[in-house]
Amino acid sequence: MTQDQTIDKPKISVAINTYNASLHLRRVLESVKMFDEIVVCDMESTDDTVEIARSKGCKIVTFPKGNYSICEPARNCAIQSASNSWVLVVDADELVTDELRQYLYRRVAQPDCPDALYVPRRNMFLGKYIHSSPDYQLRLVRKEKTDWPAVIHRPPVVDGVIGRIPANLHRVCLMHLDDACITDRINKLNRYTDYEVGKRINKKYGYLSILCRPIWFFIRSFIFQGGFRDGKRGLLKSYFDSIYQVSLMAKVVEHKIKDETYPDSNK
Repeated sequence: MTQDQTIDKPKISVAINTYNASLHLRRVLESVKMFDEIVVCDMESTDDTVEIARSKGCKIVTFPKGNYSICEPARNCAIQSASNSWVLVVDADELVTDELRQYLYRRVAQPDCPDALYVPRRNMFLGKYIHSSPDYQLRLVRKEKTDWPAVIHRPPVVDGVIGRIPANLHRVCLMHLDDACITDRINKLNRYTDYEVGKRINKKYGYLSILCRPIWFFIRSFIFQGGFRDGKRGLLKSYFDSIYQVSLMAKVVEHKIKDETYPDSNK
């Protein structure tokens, strides 16, 4: 074999779902340009999202937005529209580091590579990346073994082995560009907990859960995930993690009380 001949390596497609995503899209597409294919599944954007994607040579498919207010159906469409078996799912406000790209190509070439990988993602809060990240997102998948349910914040269903990228690998991660203001974070908290009530409706939250669950999420964020290293920002972020749980449990309890008080209201 000559120096110019190389062993065929597995190919990886990038799948991005979009809706009016022009704010960060150019930077995102620049960060994934070295992958074998970029699929943009657009939910009928009204800004220049599609034009940006087209100018970068992306494969563009359209998912009718209709009444959808969540991205999961478009994610599934993007994955299934990819030409390659391996698909990295990236949001339109996430950057893929060079270190992550190189790691993924090395990993999928190994015979013991799982069928899907959780990828660490670093997040921002009040203008800076925080120590209480990364969180983990199930983003590298085999197309033929994956289905993404149309439920907010639900990870994909993978018919196979799932692995995880170690958190201690420097810059082997997604970089989340979203840095919502506090008002937007409160609006998101309210919207996301509304969606999540349906998933938790059969969950029983007793006195102990209502008392301890918010406290645990605060301690986990501030102490175990290193939020204390971010000073006031870390303290406030930990409170937000706790408040999310309070809001969710309160909505579930409220829903159950209404069902018990007005049992025929949902018929």
